[in-house]
Amino acid sequence: MVSEKELLRLAQEGQVAAFEELIARHQLKVYHLALRLTGDAEDAADMAQEAFLKAFLSLPTFRGDASFGTWLHRITTNVCLDEYRRRQRRPKVVDVRPHEGELDEVDWPDPQPGPETLVLRKEHRQELERALLSLPDEFRVPLVLRDVEGMSYGFIAQTLQIPEGTVKSRLHRARLALRRALQAELSSRMPVQEGERQVE
Repeated sequence: MVSEKELLRLAQEGQVAAFEELIARHQLKVYHLALRLTGDAEDAADMAQEAFLKAFLSLPTFRGDASFGTWLHRITTNVCLDEYRRRQRRPKVVDVRPHEGELDEVDWPDPQPGPETLVLRKEHRQELERALLSLPDEFRVPLVLRDVEGMSYGFIAQTLQIPEGTVKSRLHRARLALRRALQAELSSRMPVQEGERQVE
């Protein structure tokens, strides 16, 4: 397999196939990041495509100070945040139902988990994704930026154009809301106890 560094060199020399291979290696992670930030599968696909286009156009200026993946994630985040700011004045109902294939990525550190473990972990990952996507934009976006992307309070405040105290307040409320959503998700899967069943 060609190394990412070599693919990047070839892509910067104008070889489109090399860039396409780089995108193929990162497209799922980019899409998941866009999905978490936008809360919508179609928007996420659009934002991912826009991020790839911006990355392609910006290749000549990429100096390698960070990895290509980190650079691509930064571009994706900026594209999604631009869209977030544009749509602040047009509220949107978020479809929180998982779409086929969009929650399939499992990225766990255990190198050799058994099939049962994989199934359980995939279910938990999907529950977390659904709970996250059920949050309103004003809670989900700072939560993703802080807890998923690891960005500072100051950066989030500057990016979302709100005071740092508001960022912390929204993060606190977002985490509580996420916990409630997860509890609701889990309770909906709990089997009904024999004594709790109603007689028809």
